[in-house]
Order: sequence, then structure tokens, then C-alpha cells
Amino acid sequence: MSIREVLFRVSRKIQKIIIPTLRHPQDLYEQVLKGYVNPHVRWLDLGCGHHILPAWRRAEEEHLVGNSKLVVGVDCDLDSLKKHMTLHLRVCGDITQLPFKDDEFDLVTANMVVEHLENPEVQFQEIRRVLKPRGIFLFHTPHAYGYSTLVAKCVPNRWKRKLVPLIEGRKEEDVFPTYYRANSISATKRLGEKCGFRVEEIRMLVSSAACAVVPPLATLELVWIRILMTRPLKPLRTNMIAILGKE
Repeated sequence: MSIREVLFRVSRKIQKIIIPTLRHPQDLYEQVLKGYVNPHVRWLDLGCGHHILPAWRRAEEEHLVGNSKLVVGVDCDLDSLKKHMTLHLRVCGDITQLPFKDDEFDLVTANMVVEHLENPEVQFQEIRRVLKPRGIFLFHTPHAYGYSTLVAKCVPNRWKRKLVPLIEGRKEEDVFPTYYRANSISATKRLGEKCGFRVEEIRMLVSSAACAVVPPLATLELVWIRILMTRPLKPLRTNMIAILGKE
């Protein structure tokens, strides 16, 4: 077992003491996603990268894909697409100009992708174009006013490529520029309505400790996360899940 794994285990034990009921936002995203996946759905996943769900949910990802009529993944990074083990239909492309005809999909999803959209108004319009009438755009993303995002905004992108692998364990080539231009309740509502979506629901979530590799810092962070779970501080939570319907 590596030192990193030992530190993570220590932080998880601390988490069970401070917030025993804490659920990872990826688990909550998966739960919401399951409500829209069925044997008749035509599903497009944006920024699919190596996987739709985190690597530790591989079996659940395979089940969801297997329970769908059609699933297509799109990503601008060809190397990531080549490593994707679940999807057979993968397209290297840009969300600004999706290579699909109008009204093609029942469901479009984006898991930790919207923060990377440089021109979200154009990209939201393109997503709406490929959705069928009454189709759903479901996305999970960091909240622009969450403490972790505010800290990340202060870090130059060139530094993130070095820091994120140390903190999160991701490879440097999997770290992409972030803009956070559609990552708040107000921005989502404004963009959604402007691009012809109805905002069906926006859920505010908390995440696990970002500093899990440093247990003393993780302890302080978990105390703050516990405070964020109170209703008055809901607008300051770290993650959001948005459900937009095509008008």
C-alpha cells in the first residue's frame, strides 16, 4: 500500500467520525442519472474521457450503458477516447459544433465538464439542437462559489497541471483549463432560459475533502463541509447538479 493510500484511509476514518452520512457527489449524480436511463433512451455523454462515471463505479457504468438503446460519447481529447473501455461509439469532437443531426438524443449528460466550457451560450444552444423535444440535459459540475472552486480560480492553469495530480491523483495530461462560466444557479438559469431550456431542478451538494492526502487539513475541511450541510449555507456548497429540459 502506497503512502498516498494510507493517508486517504486516515482521512476516510476521520470523515466517518465528523460526517458519517456524507455521500460523494458522484454517487448522487449516478442516482439522478439512473432516473433517466432506460431501454429506449438515446444518450449522448459530453466530455466522456476515460469513463462516464468515476473508475470505482465501472460496474455501475457498464450496467447503465447496457440498459440504454444507444450511448455515444464525445470528447475533444483523442487519447482519452482511446482509453475508454465502456463505450463502443466514441466521437472526437467539439461541443461547440456537435457532429449529429437535430433532435437526435433523448438525454445529454456532462459529468464534471461544464466548468471547462469557454463559450457556454453557444455550447448550450448546440446541446439543445441535438436534443429531441422534451429531452433532458443533465450535468454535474463544481459550483462557482464553492470554497474549492474559489481556491482553484486563484491558481494559474499551468500550475494546476502540477498540483492536481498531487492532490487528486489524476495524471497531468487529464487536467484541462477551467472557466466556470456556467457554474452557478444564476448562470445556469440565465443560460438555460436564453438557450431555450426550462430549468427543472438544480441541486446543491457538498463533496468529500479535497485535501484528503493531508489528514490535518482534511480534518479542518471536513468540519467546514459539515457546516455547509446546514440549510443556511446551501448556496455555498461545492457542487451542483442541474436538470434542464428542452422547451
